[in-house]
Amino acid sequence: MKHFPLPGTEVTAPNVVLGLMRINDKSDEEIRTLVNTARDAGIDFFDHADIYGGDHLCERRFAEAMHLNANERSEITIQTKAGIVTDGPYFDYSYEHLIESVEGSLKALRTDYIDILLLHRPDALVEPDEVARAFDDLHASGKVRAFGVSNHTPRQIDLLKRSVTRPLVANQLQLSITHSPIIAQGIAANMSGEEQSNVLDGGGILDYCRLNDITVQAWSPFQGGFFDGVFLGNDNYPELNAVVDRLAAKYGVAPEAIATGWITRHPANMQVVLGTTTPQRVSDSAAGSELPLTRAEWYELFRAAGHRVP
Repeated sequence: MKHFPLPGTEVTAPNVVLGLMRINDKSDEEIRTLVNTARDAGIDFFDHADIYGGDHLCERRFAEAMHLNANERSEITIQTKAGIVTDGPYFDYSYEHLIESVEGSLKALRTDYIDILLLHRPDALVEPDEVARAFDDLHASGKVRAFGVSNHTPRQIDLLKRSVTRPLVANQLQLSITHSPIIAQGIAANMSGEEQSNVLDGGGILDYCRLNDITVQAWSPFQGGFFDGVFLGNDNYPELNAVVDRLAAKYGVAPEAIATGWITRHPANMQVVLGTTTPQRVSDSAAGSELPLTRAEWYELFRAAGHRVP
């Protein structure tokens, strides 16, 4: 498992992360098996959110199952997210809500600190001064060590940075071979008539993050589109799966490793956030951490997913 210093933090992070949004109905033993499988694969970074499972439930189930002592807690990175109110739903980046959410996460996770807190999705009513005050107070109290965002555009990040003095260290964005507008837009720049050349969300978020030492965390790395189902083994993607299967055979890995390796091969030092609760799939995906895909293979996968390469 490849690890790297996460810019703006004291964390040495793996480039594959285990997301825990679906463990609310799992037994203690199932959760321990899932987490320990990840640890055996070199994954020591775990992604949560206050809304996963509803009202901190997945955070609580993680803590109940793992019973981490102080030493075990220090060996892992816990990241969680705040800002979505499910009773609506609506978004809330107010000082009061962020503080309340973190207090709830600390209690549910049975920990004294959160390594990284992300703003979950953009709040149209965001007041950056309030976010800055919340971040400053949470950091000064030792309750949160680093901060970031999720699903944010370059300009939304710039707006926050007018007030927020703490580094924004991560931006969690949807990315897979088949759902890759943050990459495809750049490749198709200045190609009139090509749909993938359309500038969305202000454009250039991947380059923006690289320029500003913000680590991109790729969620739904196996999704065909926006929650359209997994593309691996899916009859709707015959050309792509033929390439995936051929490369999997070449490298002696499962298809999940090829899908993971397509993201980790990118020089942006991105992290792949797994959402599976199947231990074998965690192991299979982790094998893509340092997969040495060639440039030709990377672009072949990109083309096979239906993207245009001039």
